[in-house]
Amino acid sequence: MTDGRRGYVQVYTGDGKGKTTAGVGLAVRAVGAGLRVAFVQFVKGGARSSELAVLEGLGVRVERPARASTGLLAGGPTDEDRRAAGEALALAAAILSAGDHDVVVLDEANVAVSSGLVAEKPLLDAIVARPSHVDVVLTGRGATTGIMGAADLVTEMVPRKHYFDAGVPARRGIEF
Repeated sequence: MTDGRRGYVQVYTGDGKGKTTAGVGLAVRAVGAGLRVAFVQFVKGGARSSELAVLEGLGVRVERPARASTGLLAGGPTDEDRRAAGEALALAAAILSAGDHDVVVLDEANVAVSSGLVAEKPLLDAIVARPSHVDVVLTGRGATTGIMGAADLVTEMVPRKHYFDAGVPARRGIEF
């Protein structure tokens, strides 16, 4: 919807819960307003999280190159993590440059950069080179100084209390 609107760069980062959820909420709102949305996951593989089917049902283009669960939490990045994140970066760059989507959510892109799965510069280059009407949302912990510097909005999720600390595991439909 190139109606003269300007797209901005938003970053949702921090150690608190809700970064991807904020990106999903923004995607749903954008679709509701008639905007075209793409959602690219950089590191989430394995079982699909529950929001993806809903996004697809709303007409959101969902790209998810990772096939397996990431090794980031269990001993460090794997070759599969690097392959999937590299593919996600290539998809994101192509989607951004095409300008066919008004909102592009780059889920866990911050994690991909901060953990060394992809380089920051090509991601920033793709963001800067996008058509001016495209909004970009980057989620994930560990947003770099460079990513935050390129952003128009940065929100840091800060944990104050979480039931995970009491041993409650992630629950389907709530955390994934």
